[in-house]
Amino acid sequence: MAHRRFKRELTASSAELFGEELRFYRELASYTQEELGKLLHCSRTNITRYETGQRRMPPELVEKADELLNTGGALKRLWGRVDWNAGIEHPDWFQSHVDMESEALAVRAFEVGVMNGLLQCREYAESVLAVSDAAGKPKVIEERATARLARQRRFLELDGPTLLVILDESAIRTVVGGPKVMRRQMQHLLNISRLPNVIIQVVPFTRRPANADKSMVMLEMPDGRTCVYSESLDRGHSSDDPAIVARHRWSYDLLHEAALPVADSLALIADALEGFRNDEGRARCDRLAQEQLQRKQRRQLRRGGPRIPRPRPRA
Repeated sequence: MAHRRFKRELTASSAELFGEELRFYRELASYTQEELGKLLHCSRTNITRYETGQRRMPPELVEKADELLNTGGALKRLWGRVDWNAGIEHPDWFQSHVDMESEALAVRAFEVGVMNGLLQCREYAESVLAVSDAAGKPKVIEERATARLARQRRFLELDGPTLLVILDESAIRTVVGGPKVMRRQMQHLLNISRLPNVIIQVVPFTRRPANADKSMVMLEMPDGRTCVYSESLDRGHSSDDPAIVARHRWSYDLLHEAALPVADSLALIADALEGFRNDEGRARCDRLAQEQLQRKQRRQLRRGGPRIPRPRPRA
């Protein structure tokens, strides 16, 4: 027989309490997480997140779980009383965002200083990760870059979800990985902008609103919610609190007003591409000049070395 196993410490999280009830009824019915996941058509990992309060269980799954576990509607009643609008701050904050992103019907984002992850090419992603805590670990960098590109796949298909990204001009001017990487990144932006579901706009330095100093993402979810995601120094913050969403939507609308039209934005990106191409050419010339100088210096050192007497042939 299953027993409720409450955590020793107190919790103010109603999501965690809901998760504990879900686990209790699952164990009472003698299901493993994997078995329940198969019955609900979701992964074992999702069941784990539901039971730990790390992720909101979709209402249709709650109703199905009530039927499968014979709870008499207890899960649905408790689910309706959970404060799902509470902000989420936990160690796996980014994974939670990725989970929601994988279900979102539309993404609206604003980025300052660095390219949004859904727009990054592989070279740019690897350069960004190379200065993170993965620095000096090529295998980790490659794995994380591959995971980042995998997130993009559903958005970069012809019938993919809507992806609207406003870039501060600093995102296309800040050099990451050198001119060659930036040239490829700018070309990548121009390529994906041809997709009908992808819209990229740029806010020039001269038109940036006063309060536009932080990146943010808004996810439009299938159940009608809008979730806002932003990052502070060492963690991410997700919330679907209507008041918080309204503030971010107002900020996004201001940024949209300040942004250049799509055609002008792409022209600015093309201009940046040309500039990085020129920078790459100058860098190549500088390298060649440096190599030639070093070869010349090596020849001079050989010529200026001590004379070694050679035996002369006898007559």
